[in-house]
Amino acid sequence: MRAFLLSLLLAASMAAAEGSRDPAKLIVALLPDENPGTIIKNNQLLKEHLAKVTGKEIELVVTTDYTSMIEAMRSKRIDVAYFGPLSYVMARSKCEIEPFATMVKDGKPTYRAVLIGNKAAGVLKPADAKGRNVAYGDRVSTSSHLIPKRMLVDVGLEAKRDYEEHFVGAHDAVAMAVQNGHAQVGGLSKPIFESLVERKLVSLEKVVVLAESEDFPNYPWTMHSDLKPELKQAIATAFTGLTDKAVLKPFKAEGFVPIADKDYAPVRQLITLLKLDPAKF
Repeated sequence: MRAFLLSLLLAASMAAAEGSRDPAKLIVALLPDENPGTIIKNNQLLKEHLAKVTGKEIELVVTTDYTSMIEAMRSKRIDVAYFGPLSYVMARSKCEIEPFATMVKDGKPTYRAVLIGNKAAGVLKPADAKGRNVAYGDRVSTSSHLIPKRMLVDVGLEAKRDYEEHFVGAHDAVAMAVQNGHAQVGGLSKPIFESLVERKLVSLEKVVVLAESEDFPNYPWTMHSDLKPELKQAIATAFTGLTDKAVLKPFKAEGFVPIADKDYAPVRQLITLLKLDPAKF
């Protein structure tokens, strides 16, 4: 009987601890896909919006890369994080987090990756990557590693066997490497590539789009599962109820919609198809 009562007390104690964390300040991590200073500067209106809706002090951070972002989430040094699809899947395998919103663009909660090539090098189609240097972003990036790598597999090309792969960090670094000829082929997010062209950082006279991927679930906003229910609801509402175009502008989004873990099944399938070991990302 004593053992039974102790087990009940333990269960009650654990239940009370779940969903009770209510920090005075929320540490919010943004994607490390471009210059950190620029990212934080461009999202000051988001910071103000989150503070207003949640009633919390907000600190925006940008980690050095996706791996450090996963580790910061695991150790609870950040509370809310904007992951890429693959980095979310990796983080989810290491800690109790949940996706709650993703952005909508062109009426869809999905996005695509592109393979780009250096025109001067005579690269005009994905198969031309054979024997070349291929630039990827971060190892734990979906659109600047996982998807473009699959696109090259689809034309019979494998890393190390058919081409040399180089990880240069961010999406913009991939585009610059291809434009400058340091790599002849690269893979990155289509929205980011379009933004770089629009800002005249990349010239279509030097860089050509070789192929475009199918749709994949967009980047998820995530939070720790142990946050207080009322706080979790406020955070989710801050995004799904967001209509201010000025706040949405840095994301080039029309808005955010709810999303769930099951929506990232296509990403998990990619990991399996490419026979990648998540522990070695």
